[in-house]
Amino acid sequence: MGEDIPIIDLAAFGGEDKAASDAVVRAVEAACKELGFFLVTGHGVDAGATQRLYDSARAFFNMPEAEKRLSARTRALEGGLTFVPLAQESLSGTAGVIAPGDYKESLNYGPRLGGGPWPDQPPDLFDAFTVYFAEMEVLAARLLSIFCTAVGLRADYFETDFVDHLSALRVIDYPEPPGPPLPGQLRAGSHTDYGFLTILRSEASSGGLQVQRRDGVWINAPALDGAFVINIGDAFMRLTNDVWVSTPHRVANPPTEGRAGSRRQSIPFFLNPSATAMIRCLDPFCSSERPARYSPVGYGDYIALKTKQANA
Repeated sequence: MGEDIPIIDLAAFGGEDKAASDAVVRAVEAACKELGFFLVTGHGVDAGATQRLYDSARAFFNMPEAEKRLSARTRALEGGLTFVPLAQESLSGTAGVIAPGDYKESLNYGPRLGGGPWPDQPPDLFDAFTVYFAEMEVLAARLLSIFCTAVGLRADYFETDFVDHLSALRVIDYPEPPGPPLPGQLRAGSHTDYGFLTILRSEASSGGLQVQRRDGVWINAPALDGAFVINIGDAFMRLTNDVWVSTPHRVANPPTEGRAGSRRQSIPFFLNPSATAMIRCLDPFCSSERPARYSPVGYGDYIALKTKQANA
């Protein structure tokens, strides 16, 4: 049922054909209001950079557990790498739901986030992460320009909020499960993302990304070759006074008959502002008839609480 999630070609945005550019803006705006999820093509991201990161991270995940854990949970080095072992994180905890740890492992990086020393193997892991991160910064800036155009703000409205931004890049490995999951365990529990927006490189497999529509129905997100899945995060929903929606999503377990060959890997980029950025209602979404639903909060305090809740 992935047909419920729109696919939007960004190529015309900002081009000479104003009508075509405006159509992109309106399509994005409608998707953000109705579901909070959409796919993009025409994004300009280098396919080689995507494949390089995918392959390098896969090589890391294939290493012995003891070697991987040398990078686990260390936070002392700014711009370092962190490995989160299998079932050490429970994303449903951010929604107050206690469940077993998600059946996944991950590598995490942000140039201004804490981590551990980069491993010697695979040798190109650091370059693969940093090159892809730069590609995501360009696409994220384009998406923010579309968002601002949609609500009548100048295109660079958020520029100062993203000086020393806390964006994060994660590669997630979902191993083929050896047997049935624990009661209540998923590959990734139901949650919403924390920041402004997420750009996801997904992969087709048995047991994949599902999105919850406003009517409560869970739908499968399509894994379209060369496209990215975009979704609104909690912080941006607060900025729009809940007009644009941050939608619950999860990664389902493969069915019993589909466990074989169900290993999958995804690459989410989380666009987050700086720690000092204030998350407060944008003027176009606040009025005497619709006052702000949330008190202003510094992003650093906000993300610290959300991250703590996710620890299994």
